[in-house]
Amino acid sequence: MPIKSIDWLRAVKHLSKDKKLGGLIKKHGELKWEWGSDLFSDLIESIVNQQLSGKAAATIFGRFKKLFTTKKFPSPSDILKISDEKIRTCGISLAKIKYIKGLCQAILAGNLNLDKLPSLSDEEVITELIKLKGIGKWTAEMILMFSLKREDVFSLGDLGLRKAVAKSYGVKQDDFRQIEKISQKWKPYRTIASRYLWKSLEENR
Repeated sequence: MPIKSIDWLRAVKHLSKDKKLGGLIKKHGELKWEWGSDLFSDLIESIVNQQLSGKAAATIFGRFKKLFTTKKFPSPSDILKISDEKIRTCGISLAKIKYIKGLCQAILAGNLNLDKLPSLSDEEVITELIKLKGIGKWTAEMILMFSLKREDVFSLGDLGLRKAVAKSYGVKQDDFRQIEKISQKWKPYRTIASRYLWKSLEENR
């Protein structure tokens, strides 16, 4: 279910039972949450970002937003009015344009109700989102973690997370079963654990 706030002290106390994770928490301190995400823009951005580096993705998404004169993020109908050719000039592939417009069409047709998603369980959110072409389980999990702020999500499909677990716990990054087993002890705060694991990857950059 959606969270309004995190009992940070309780989460830290629980996660710090794991000495390796406790060391990351002590090193990096509290990681702030940014509230007020817009589900529609987050979904569009997630499609644009697929298979791109952070810097390239941000540049392309910025160009996309500049196609529209509205101060707010464009609506589904606004996006459908823009030609594929014009969107293509931003650096977005034709396949991604198809996914973006498919999302817009699903919303306008009532096949996807974004206002309903916050009231659904994690599993139900994933089920609703992966019905759409261009949105897989990983994207749905990122929406759960960063847009809906669910506190107990762990994405086995995220290579960065698996690399971080492999580095800290001495397992192979493709040993899904063992990584899943390790993550179970972080429940019900696996999202927070994930954020510290991602943070640990920045240390070698």
